[in-house]
Amino acid sequence: MTPADLSPCVVRAVRCAVADGELAAGAAAPERVVIERTRPGGVGEYATPVAFQVAKAAGCPPRDVADVLARRLGAESGIERVEVTGAGFLNFVLSAPSAPDVVRDALMRDIVIRDVRGGAVFAALDDETGIDDETESGLRARVVRRAVLRLVCAQGGTGRDLPESLPVAPLAKRDSDVVARYGAAAAHWRMLSVPPRETPVFSELLLLQGDANEFFRVRYAHARSRALLGNADQLGFRPETGDVSDAPALLRALADHPLALEAAAHHRAPERLTRDLVELADALLDFQYRVLPQGDEKPSAAHRARLALAEAAGTVLAGGLALLGIDAPTRL
Repeated sequence: MTPADLSPCVVRAVRCAVADGELAAGAAAPERVVIERTRPGGVGEYATPVAFQVAKAAGCPPRDVADVLARRLGAESGIERVEVTGAGFLNFVLSAPSAPDVVRDALMRDIVIRDVRGGAVFAALDDETGIDDETESGLRARVVRRAVLRLVCAQGGTGRDLPESLPVAPLAKRDSDVVARYGAAAAHWRMLSVPPRETPVFSELLLLQGDANEFFRVRYAHARSRALLGNADQLGFRPETGDVSDAPALLRALADHPLALEAAAHHRAPERLTRDLVELADALLDFQYRVLPQGDEKPSAAHRARLALAEAAGTVLAGGLALLGIDAPTRL
């Protein structure tokens, strides 16, 4: 089970508990169940407050609802442990994500994002009027609005789901020339990497091609994934999905990516996606040295599976950048 599978699994558990009489008939499953990574110091890996959403209609305390759901969810394949904490929070530990699952999910999401990028809603947005790009307020408002709309559409929404006005702090007057100074891609990244209500701060770090620049690391990781594919081709092998046992951080980052996309869309918070892309990029950059054969090694099934995982990570990075309106070069 992937983290993305957990939300529909919880919804199903609520419905079954109602159908079996464990919860009151009026306790309908919510349309949206929030699943988030457990905060540092918390219990388990993932958590949800769904019991609080259900408790009022169920006519019982959230803790009782959580106990009912925990018994059911604990029997689900792929869930190693469920624990109820506090007044009714459900906490989960999932089985380790498998490389074939995360590679398949990455390819499916890439298809969705490509469809979103080509959708008519963005052609209409390009003709949007009423926002003046020449002002500090107008430039950032447009960048944020476009990113949020892409995120919403990638989750199945439309432009109608977006408020007419999103509260966006303008650029400082001293930063009115950031596109000319840093380039559109880097300037847009910085505008989107802080919450919309906060004013972004720009520095020469955005121009640095090194580890200290998160924006560079994200695009560099994508470029490295594509370079690995080229190098493998020269060695005579191609990616092939299979199990990978030596990439736990990368597998977890890829498995968590759908949660970051959903949260970024729901909260109208592109900065959640930028943070997720940085984590994924760092995991890929750490993993890259294990992808290709070393010395006299011959390409094996393990190398092909690692290459498929690296390719999937690069695909996710490119898709995430596309949702932010930023290109993903194959060379830097």
